[in-house]
Amino acid sequence: MTCARTRAIGWAVVAALTLAGCTGPAPAPPPPRDRAVPAGGLRLVAFDSCAEALRQLRTAARAAVGPWGLDTFGGGPAVDVARADGSVTKEALAAGAGGYSGTTVHEAGVDEPDLVKTDGRRIVTLAGGVLSVVDPVSRRLTGRLALDPTTPRYARADGDLLLHGDRALVLLRAAWLAKPAAGRERPGSEGAGRPRLVLVDLAGAPRIVGEYRIDGSLVDARQVGATARVVIRSAPRLTFPQPREGTDAQRTAANRAVVDRATIDAWLPRYEVREGGRTTSGQVGCDRVSRPPRFSGASLVTVLSFDLGAGTLGAGDPVTVVADGDTVYGSGPRLYVVNDQRWRVRAGGAEPTGTEIYQFDTSAGTPRYVAAGSVPGWLINQYALSEWNGHLRVATTTGELGGGEGRSESGVYVLRADGPALTRVGQVTGLGRGERIHSVRFLGGTGYVVTFRQVDPLYTVDLRDPAAPRVTGELKITGYSSYLHPVGDGRLLGVGQEASARGQVQGTQVSLFDVADPARPSRIARYHVPGGWSEVESDPHAFLYWAPERLVAVPVGRPGVVVDRAGAEGGRSRPSNGVLALRVTDSGFTVVGTVEHPTSLRDGGEWTPIRRSLVVDGVLWTVSDAGLKATALAGMTPLAWVPTD
Repeated sequence: MTCARTRAIGWAVVAALTLAGCTGPAPAPPPPRDRAVPAGGLRLVAFDSCAEALRQLRTAARAAVGPWGLDTFGGGPAVDVARADGSVTKEALAAGAGGYSGTTVHEAGVDEPDLVKTDGRRIVTLAGGVLSVVDPVSRRLTGRLALDPTTPRYARADGDLLLHGDRALVLLRAAWLAKPAAGRERPGSEGAGRPRLVLVDLAGAPRIVGEYRIDGSLVDARQVGATARVVIRSAPRLTFPQPREGTDAQRTAANRAVVDRATIDAWLPRYEVREGGRTTSGQVGCDRVSRPPRFSGASLVTVLSFDLGAGTLGAGDPVTVVADGDTVYGSGPRLYVVNDQRWRVRAGGAEPTGTEIYQFDTSAGTPRYVAAGSVPGWLINQYALSEWNGHLRVATTTGELGGGEGRSESGVYVLRADGPALTRVGQVTGLGRGERIHSVRFLGGTGYVVTFRQVDPLYTVDLRDPAAPRVTGELKITGYSSYLHPVGDGRLLGVGQEASARGQVQGTQVSLFDVADPARPSRIARYHVPGGWSEVESDPHAFLYWAPERLVAVPVGRPGVVVDRAGAEGGRSRPSNGVLALRVTDSGFTVVGTVEHPTSLRDGGEWTPIRRSLVVDGVLWTVSDAGLKATALAGMTPLAWVPTD
């Protein structure tokens, strides 16, 4: 999964955290789309020509450039672009079927990339750039594929999987293909790595059948049926001199001269396809790029589409917007790309400009830009968005923390696509003054929002009337939930941290809330692991709820020490780690047991925590970078250890 979705794993408090050459003909350009795609307050218009695109991009980039280059964190200051008539706009810019579980996802039927996938017939994992296939029946490793044999064993190769039939699409984030000279290369420059999409055939021994690389960085992806939509963020390939001598004004002037000399090729993302022993290359065409009235020219977002049921990857059918994006939400027929501008605000000292939201229709064929809008504040993650009955609900926090009571607050905004604009039709604000949102969950016509600074208010929000959302209940308890998950019968489960009355975190906490009466939410049970932390707090994919058994599985780590072979404490200190299994009952939780992996340190001293859990035919599989462990749900009896390292 956020920038590209980052996995924050840590000890104790850390959880709170070019290829050149064309050996074949260039792919045929994708079919043209509508020339103008209006978007109301964030009206998007396709460029009339490459020459006009270059003129506007240079103008915007010149304004965004400073003494040290482009402001790539927030896209730099937006500039107004003249309309065709000469005027200037003033707008501101689920549980699996049968006997196996799937990835914990936001919306049913919309799959999300993760480091492990199963279809009940096989379990596919990705760790350290190596794809492994495990047979859940024989409990043996049946396939192993190093996706880049030239990559050092312990080089970071962060990536995820999507699965359809006998095909896996591996999404590898940008990694250095070669060591950058003197550490001076930048993402988007000639020597920098590119996101790498690898199509793998799993019908026999796993083998690569196609690869796709593109300039930029991987933001996220969503899959509906056989179709995967992949979102890429890119920056122009500009090399600035960065002289040590001279004033800021002189350095800025030199950088603007670089922008003035740049061609349109510096902005258009390049891609490369390797299939059938041939390599073809191309780049996104000018006719595929649209821009809002205000943009910096420092960032582009591209949506790629791949049919995993087809024999080849193809050119990705790209659609590009001159904008930034760091969060992706998919409802099924629509895909939303969200631009959180808080980094621009903090870097430049300007007033908050809010969060921009771009809506694409992905119900068929090429993604079609539909509408755009904005809301005040910033999002915690994709769960802060939800589409229901033709409306988009968005929860954000505005203001700054730590500046005294009332400097920050949160709210829920309701938007509707009104022609080309996402128009705000209702809102409720003033939640958690002086606090920030830690988790959100929208379920039908009700929203649940957790804010925290010292105590945890869990708010229930009635959203059945989009024009008049209202807070109906509030529960104040110590600690907070970083992830909320429905477990049926008017119950909501939360995973987060317990805290003292002064807000000091005290370890992983699993809470069970009764929300059957929205006016009187209550916590009916909790399980606390003193000093613990869980990856669920930063990545909900680490959470498992297996509804047939009402089973909750949460990886939990805690501080610990290594015991030497003589039985004495000493040697290298390391955390302990395991999966906590709980059963949800009418009155709370019962402990089913814990699962731990073999205690060993990899070569080089890197410890491997348990990352994921899944169920296949009555067996709980727990996954780490070192391997998979099979445990019978009946009695929590260990069955097998399958090393993959």
